[in-house]
Amino acid sequence: QVQLVESGGGLVQAGGSLRLSCAASGNIFSITTMGWYRPAPGKPRELVATITSGGSTNYADSVKGRFTISRDNAKNTVFLQMDSLKSEDTNVYYCNADEVKLSSTAGKYRYWGQGTQVTVSS
Repeated sequence: QVQLVESGGGLVQAGGSLRLSCAASGNIFSITTMGWYRPAPGKPRELVATITSGGSTNYADSVKGRFTISRDNAKNTVFLQMDSLKSEDTNVYYCNADEVKLSSTAGKYRYWGQGTQVTVSS
């Protein structure tokens, strides 16, 4: 069983910064992509940022230049540095681990964290 545990959410003023962390635990062989998502109108969750095990990143247009995603592959941990926060960034942020393998011959699975609340006051 794989668990994703998020931390780092909270309340911050507009223009401030927060750093989210998400650690995946369990008998993990590999994780291809880790990332962060948040609910959006008309969508259960929209992509905020993702990063592959090779370091390739992808960002939503709304956060480019303000958010930075990084990853510690050895610790199966992903981070989201959130700078220049805006009130519209207020949301629950969900960690995601995609194409998780529990052994070299196992299938690939997707897992979600429980979510962490980010509130930006204007």
